[in-house]
Amino acid sequence: MNIVGIAACTAGIAHTYIAKEKLMQAAQAKGHTIHIETQGLAGTQDALQATDIAAADIVIIAADIKISGRDRFDGKKIVEVPTGLVVKSPNKLVEKLEEVKR
Repeated sequence: MNIVGIAACTAGIAHTYIAKEKLMQAAQAKGHTIHIETQGLAGTQDALQATDIAAADIVIIAADIKISGRDRFDGKKIVEVPTGLVVKSPNKLVEKLEEVKR
C-alpha cells in the first residue's frame, strides 16, 4: 500500500517529528511505502510531490492544527488523527489504514 500524509502539531516541533518517525517505522515494518510531509515552525519539510499523491492509496493527516495544502488530496481516502494517537499507537493506526483501504 502506498501511504502519504502530513504530520503537524501545535508547536511544530516534537510531536510532529515523533509522529512522522513512528508512522514511517510502523508502515515500513508491514511492507508499505510511506512519505510524510511535516508542517511546523521550520515550515514545510519533505514536501509531497504531485506524483507521490497520485500514486497514494490512502492519505493520513496526523495533525493538531489546520494544515495547508489539503486540497491536494481531493478524491483520495483520508484518515485524520491527532499526533498523540500516532505517537501512542502507530501499529494500530497502520492496521486501521489497511482496513480503510480495503
